[in-house]
Amino acid sequence: MKTHKKPSDIKVGVIGYGGAFNMGRQHLKEMQAAGMTPVAVAEVDPSRLAVAKTDFPGIGTFPSVGAMLKGSPVDMVAIITPHNTHAPLAIECLNAGRHVVCEKPLAITTAEVDAMIRAAKKSGVMLSTYHNRHWDGRILQAVDLVKKRKLIGDVFRIECHKGGYSKPGEWWRTSRSISGGVLYDWGVHLLEYSLQLIDVPIAEVSGFAHEGFWGPQTQWKTDANEDEGFLVVRFKDAQRLTLTITHLDSKAKEGWIEITGTKGTLVIDGAHTTTHQHLKGRTVTTCYKNPPDEGFRYYENVAAFLTNKAPLIITAEWSRRPIHILDLAARSAKSGKAIPAKYG
Repeated sequence: MKTHKKPSDIKVGVIGYGGAFNMGRQHLKEMQAAGMTPVAVAEVDPSRLAVAKTDFPGIGTFPSVGAMLKGSPVDMVAIITPHNTHAPLAIECLNAGRHVVCEKPLAITTAEVDAMIRAAKKSGVMLSTYHNRHWDGRILQAVDLVKKRKLIGDVFRIECHKGGYSKPGEWWRTSRSISGGVLYDWGVHLLEYSLQLIDVPIAEVSGFAHEGFWGPQTQWKTDANEDEGFLVVRFKDAQRLTLTITHLDSKAKEGWIEITGTKGTLVIDGAHTTTHQHLKGRTVTTCYKNPPDEGFRYYENVAAFLTNKAPLIITAEWSRRPIHILDLAARSAKSGKAIPAKYG
């Protein structure tokens, strides 16, 4: 694989500079902070290209991915577009010999990810996913408390949940064919958190869905996301992981993630982590404030990898695990049976 002498030699660009969340600007700023050099933006909206020129004076702007690949010296691109476009855009860039970072989720199906990995290997370039939440303070602290300090013993169950009672917004993230479904947006984050805590191979996945209530009330009608998605992952050593994302339940369970072990439970929410330890016949509860997030470490690691100074942490194979779970859950919900995992 092509490497570089120093981070500033790595010329970077983004595909997508939409106004929502300003993610194009965020990616380029974080790449720049990691020492890399922004050189290109591809975006179909001319008004957003004008914003990019203001944000990064002198940067090359292009109306299409093909024009950017042909007309700029970009070495690595970050893809910040709707989920169903990730695979074809990534493969186009990988085939052109460019390193690729995809926003989450890496793709919608396992087959798409497999094709992306093949293209990266054939061209000898890097493929990764922008799992900056891998370094969120809450999961860094949980890894310390659960895996290093063993405060709750051996983990055998993780329950992830997010939701409320509301009609989904009218945008592409609520179209199932574009987004992948209700589980894909926050679900990919919660699964990536959980897979840092359970190192055992996946055995099978079961998926369940409720649909037809909110969907007909949206512009998407029959293509709307499910009202609620639920999945169960069975691991080969009998641990289990559940994920619920719902628009039909405002009485959410405590926290975002509940991790249960043989000596207690740890609950993570946005601001705090709470442990309930079983000690000498009684339960001791301790609340910890979540440390600051360190998402900047994502691009620092990418730069270190591309300059041959460190291994890549968020590999394509690591990124494939949550996608494989979500894909199997969707297939299981349609078939009404558990689906064995191909990738552990």
